[in-house]
Amino acid sequence: MLSLDLTTGESRLSLEPAHTLTPKRQFERRWALTLLEVVIRRLESKYQAAGKAQQFVLLRQALAGDRERLPFAEIAAELGMTVEAARQAAHRLRKRYRALLREEVGRTVAELGDVDEELNSLFEALGK
Repeated sequence: MLSLDLTTGESRLSLEPAHTLTPKRQFERRWALTLLEVVIRRLESKYQAAGKAQQFVLLRQALAGDRERLPFAEIAAELGMTVEAARQAAHRLRKRYRALLREEVGRTVAELGDVDEELNSLFEALGK
């Protein structure tokens, strides 16, 4: 006789991953997230070295979120600058981030002409 324990069987299934990503896609996604984190750390180090650590902390959300939702008035007040200056600082932060990202991706490709294609692959991995 063979006993069927349906309760245990169902509970084991609940431990299975709840996504349909293949191992290759999981790897690509993890690689993309790691690369982005490396770039953020490099950028943060540059801001700290320039004595702008607080500015980085307050404007970091400009890298990932909806720029229009940022509380620029609050950020400007905390940094002692105008709202327009805070917006410009966020713009410069995003520009530096893009440059560092391109540089970091450039280190991973055989030819510099492949950077754009690799960036597209990176963002595709994050989108799925």
